[in-house]
Amino acid sequence: MTKKLHNRSSLTPRRRELRAQLTPAEARLWLHLQRGQLAKHKFRRQHSIGKYIVDFYCPREKLIVELDGAAHDHDAARKRDE
Repeated sequence: MTKKLHNRSSLTPRRRELRAQLTPAEARLWLHLQRGQLAKHKFRRQHSIGKYIVDFYCPREKLIVELDGAAHDHDAARKRDE
């Protein structure tokens, strides 16, 4: 049996919370990515891969987009990000 890598159910509540609380930068970018507006590429927001939750993910291109903002501007967050 293989472990599920994408969108593990244990992270669903946290992904929902993050989607409901987008940063201003995430909200602005999402306006341009949603519904395939970027060259018909589908993006998912707050998508989990393993134990990580990424801001945006395009499965077709296997592309992750992360927007770092104030939430990453302290030592504990920097260490976690590494």
